[in-house]
Amino acid sequence: MSYLNLDKSKTGETVKELNILLSDYHLYYQKLRNFHWNIVGHNFFDLHEQFEVMYDDAKLKIDEIAERILTLRFQPESNFTTYLKLSNIKESSEDKADTEMVSDLLSDHGTIIKQMRKVVEVANANGDEGTIDLVGAYIRELEKTSWMLDAWSMKLTDRKNA
Repeated sequence: MSYLNLDKSKTGETVKELNILLSDYHLYYQKLRNFHWNIVGHNFFDLHEQFEVMYDDAKLKIDEIAERILTLRFQPESNFTTYLKLSNIKESSEDKADTEMVSDLLSDHGTIIKQMRKVVEVANANGDEGTIDLVGAYIRELEKTSWMLDAWSMKLTDRKNA
């Protein structure tokens, strides 16, 4: 790993946090698929399409996180049994109302952002700017998606009282 100029023993700490993030993203991805398939009601068209955009994005991030782990010369976790153990995200039933789905996703976003910040903190302590750059962009993107979902679920009176 000399070509990266990183200390492999320290990089292992970053990879541990990246594997948790990878696990979070796998469960998040599956939850988005679940919601995409099972959305019903007046908001079907909007949310069905939005959930597809979101799971396509999550799928790309899953691959990028795994490739970052490989770049750091470690193996990414790759079994759902391990994902379920490591992840901060919990599975969801398929019988939720549209507003419950959005609320559930917003909660997951907070959880994922917290894990992303932990990755950045550990990567920063270990001088790993590549990981910081990758995950920093993810934080910005997920914050924007969260704002949009939150705006979707607001009533005009909520905005005036915020």
